Amino acid sequence: MTGTALALGLAGLAFMMTVIWGEPLLRILHHFKIGKRIRVEEPGRHFVKMGTPTMGGVMFILPVTLLTVLLNAASLIGMKVLGKSVLMPLVAMLGYALLGAVDDWEGIHGRRKGEGLRIRTKLLAQVVLALALAWGLKYVLNVPEMYLPGSDGEIALGLWYVPVAAFVIVSACNAVNFTDGLDGLAGLVSATIFAAYGGIALMQGQVFLGRFCFTMVGALFGFLWFNVHPAQLFMGDTGSLALGATIAVVALMTGQWLLLPVIAIIPFSEAVSDVLQIGYFRLTKGKRLFKMAPLHLHFELLGWSETQIVQRFWLIGLLGAMIGVGMAVV
Repeated sequence: MTGTALALGLAGLAFMMTVIWGEPLLRILHHFKIGKRIRVEEPGRHFVKMGTPTMGGVMFILPVTLLTVLLNAASLIGMKVLGKSVLMPLVAMLGYALLGAVDDWEGIHGRRKGEGLRIRTKLLAQVVLALALAWGLKYVLNVPEMYLPGSDGEIALGLWYVPVAAFVIVSACNAVNFTDGLDGLAGLVSATIFAAYGGIALMQGQVFLGRFCFTMVGALFGFLWFNVHPAQLFMGDTGSLALGATIAVVALMTGQWLLLPVIAIIPFSEAVSDVLQIGYFRLTKGKRLFKMAPLHLHFELLGWSETQIVQRFWLIGLLGAMIGVGMAVV
């Protein structure tokens, strides 16, 4: 079975596993009253989502983890379906999922209801995890440090690699977190990014990494079965932080992380819009560059419907992913 065929097969299997266990998870979340809280400043139409189950990232994290662990265990009996290299993105996913789960739980049932962990505490944890992952990428996996689009030669970053890679991981996990605000948006965009980097990995000969990426795609499609408008559950920080960190680690493993602003154009734009909004607000002492940030909220206040924003953002994201893959293989 070729690498591509098996990768697509794993995507189908992950999709089925996610859909099958989706309904039981929904019942569990309802039972423990793990419902979303809406910020007062969000657009009024968001208040109908109050109480919708959150922490739904568990829905795709569990099947991906189960498949990855079992298929790696299969190597003990001589079946090389997945390799140890995929353990790094798996660790990234689980580590940031745990952080996101703590944040979600704190915001629902903890002392800081409606707010979650303090920003400094959350950012510090993200940085510590990112530094550990960056060190592992360089000194354990010896991944290619950086490729310039259109160039075959690897560019060595030396000691700068660890802080640069850590910055990429922290930036990506927060970018996807900013994107997670509309039904289906973060999941659909993330699935497209994983498909793009999965294709790049397969073309590089990183077959195991490519298979992991398409396993993520299948699981995210299963999650979207329940998350498209009107959403039955939300991924929460449990899912968004995990997705962003895993995307960054996968991009770093291919060495094509410079293409992230292209392949992940929607999360990148969402994060940049938030930074620009804050900077402009401070420089002008109260004026706003956008009606609201991140970017999808700006378009909501312009009158776009939720489905219009998600569909149009996804089309842009798909185009960016196609261009990014093309730049990677030139």
